[in-house]
Amino acid sequence: MRNSTPPARARRAGFTLVEVLITLLIMSGIMVALTEILTAARTARDTVHNVLETQTAGPAILDLVERDLRGILTYDTTRVQQLRIRNRVVMGFDADSLDFVTNSDSMVLHQLEDRFVRSDLNEVGYRLRPSPENDQFLEIYRRENFGVDEDPYEGGTFQYLHDRVKSFDIQVFRKDGSDEEPVDHWNSQEGSEDIGLPARLEITLTLELAPRIVHEQLRVAPVDRRTVVYKRILRMPETLRGEEAQIPIPAIPTVAGSSGPGGNNANPSGGANGTGTPVGGPANGRGNQRAGTRVEGVRSGGDTTRPAPGAGGAPGAGGGATRGRTGGSPNTRPGG
Repeated sequence: MRNSTPPARARRAGFTLVEVLITLLIMSGIMVALTEILTAARTARDTVHNVLETQTAGPAILDLVERDLRGILTYDTTRVQQLRIRNRVVMGFDADSLDFVTNSDSMVLHQLEDRFVRSDLNEVGYRLRPSPENDQFLEIYRRENFGVDEDPYEGGTFQYLHDRVKSFDIQVFRKDGSDEEPVDHWNSQEGSEDIGLPARLEITLTLELAPRIVHEQLRVAPVDRRTVVYKRILRMPETLRGEEAQIPIPAIPTVAGSSGPGGNNANPSGGANGTGTPVGGPANGRGNQRAGTRVEGVRSGGDTTRPAPGAGGAPGAGGGATRGRTGGSPNTRPGG
């Protein structure tokens, strides 16, 4: 009679339910660990990208503002048209505006007939507006107008700079010193005393880091929600902050004393060789005055190169000049 009980080796050929569950648990732990590592690596990559992009964008914007302000134009302009700063608040954020004329080359090409050109003098400004995609941020633009017109604070083409601006604040100082109080407005109201150029400007720009790709990250690290503040201090040269009468303007140059009788080239007697060189001194007011007096005296006394007509030489018709030269009486010739 055969034994129907299977051998022990045959009974141990498969896995038990406990072994399968343990295996699945181990594999799940490994997969979770790999997912965490990949997520952390991707988050670190995006964070580094955001920080580098924001750190590049902030200084780049302030460098552009400083470049334009360093070339601010005061030549042949009134103090009212040199600089205007307005204190503005948009959606609870500081959104100050800045407008002026600069001699920096234009960044936008303008079509002139059949070619594109750049201008050496431009109207430049910086403006902010609410972001149409996110009501928590502002957008900053650079305004540039080709050339200079009657209104240097309006018009032109707007260039987009950044879309995640939290603040753009400009503080103006009348004098350069640590104890000076800032001024929010500058030349923004008619009849204001704060015109021309200030002594110091402090510009503060606040940007917020943006995700590298929207909805890419499974989790948002706290560092991705932080804001970065950039600040730039600019001091205006003392030579550009003069009074209205000290502003240079273009004019036709004039020769000193050219309007006098002895300094005009059209009068040969005004110079030694008819070249306009004053007689009796250098080209200054005093020498021209002496030369003019001497020539005028010859004219009033008569012509000394010819004898006076008539017997006695009437005074003022030649006799006076002859008497001055010879020291004698007017009747130096016998009467005819």
